[in-house]
Amino acid sequence: MTRMTTADDYTWLQTEHAPLMHAYCVTLVRAITPDRLLHELGAQPEIRVKGVEALHEPSYDTWNKHYGDPLFVGVAAVGDWSLMVEHNGYLGVTSAAMVPVSRGRTVVSHFRNVNAVDHFYWFEDGDIRLHFEPLFAYARDGSHADELLAEMRESGFDLSEDADRSYELHTEAAFALAHRLTGVHLTPELFASLEFTGALVPVPVR
Repeated sequence: MTRMTTADDYTWLQTEHAPLMHAYCVTLVRAITPDRLLHELGAQPEIRVKGVEALHEPSYDTWNKHYGDPLFVGVAAVGDWSLMVEHNGYLGVTSAAMVPVSRGRTVVSHFRNVNAVDHFYWFEDGDIRLHFEPLFAYARDGSHADELLAEMRESGFDLSEDADRSYELHTEAAFALAHRLTGVHLTPELFASLEFTGALVPVPVR
């Protein structure tokens, strides 16, 4: 597990990818190719685009046309992981979709919408090991809900229940914790250069 990453390492997201950070879902799935992941999600590849920014327009076009079902996702290979990026999507934090995908694999996903509702999930072999809202990281559930307390604090989460607890960089802390869990370091260069396969994915009943 990677240990040194903190929320400060992901402040570039707000300056370089503000449209994505407005409403996003980022998911990492181990030991699966992008095409296989899309197949397991019930989707067929539709387009190929370069870079995260190129996913913005087809994502919102799909949302405006279908109102959230199906969702447009972009999937790219990063080593032996598949990275799934959604603008204004939520498939990666939909348990009905990701629990089956996680059987025999690790899945780490986090999400934030325009109302600052957010979620972080760690799935392992069909099990929800950890789930919490980054804005309220003191409240957690899952089969291993307290296993990553040190890593959460080091990533930048304030785990206290005090009314005056810090809310700063909690979204960036989610990226840092995902990096620690997966070893996949997302960078501006990676976001600009990755070749994504885009597809429409039906949303299973949650």
